[in-house]
This record gives sequence, C-alpha cells and structure tokens, in this order.
Amino acid sequence: MTCRVGCAACCIAPSISSPIPGMEHGKPAGMRCVQLTPDNRCGLFGLRERPPVCTSLRPSQDMCGQDDREAMELLSKMELLTLPDPQ
Repeated sequence: MTCRVGCAACCIAPSISSPIPGMEHGKPAGMRCVQLTPDNRCGLFGLRERPPVCTSLRPSQDMCGQDDREAMELLSKMELLTLPDPQ
C-alpha cells in the first residue's frame, strides 16, 4: 500500500513523543505536526531531520482504511487503545 497524497492522518491523529523540528517535546494526539505543509505533505520527507518514528511508519489497510476520513478514525482509535494505564 502507498500513502494517499494529502491525507496526513498519521501526522495529526497520533501523539508523537519524540522531538520533531519545531516541536521539541513531540506533539499531542489530534494536533497537526508543524512540519505539515498547507497541502498536507511532510516538509521533512526525505530529510535526515525527519524523526525515526515517522520514517519507520508504513501505510497499511488497518491504519489507512479506504479514505482520509477512515484513516483519521482508525488512527484516533489506535491512539486511545494504546494510551498508558493511568494507574
């Protein structure tokens, strides 16, 4: 599977705990990455400054669904399911 150009669900829905250029402490779930361009492309794509967590992410049907809306829903659900236990 390949990324849908302009989807950006993986750059918005999940939290990222590692530093991102312009977001030294990562980003919370639901927040746009500051590296997203106005047309929802990664401004760091192909650059060494791109965080390893982003570089290692691979699109899949389970994560991306059939369209951008479904991708956002699936990734948001995964984020909730992987939250640390508050206890």
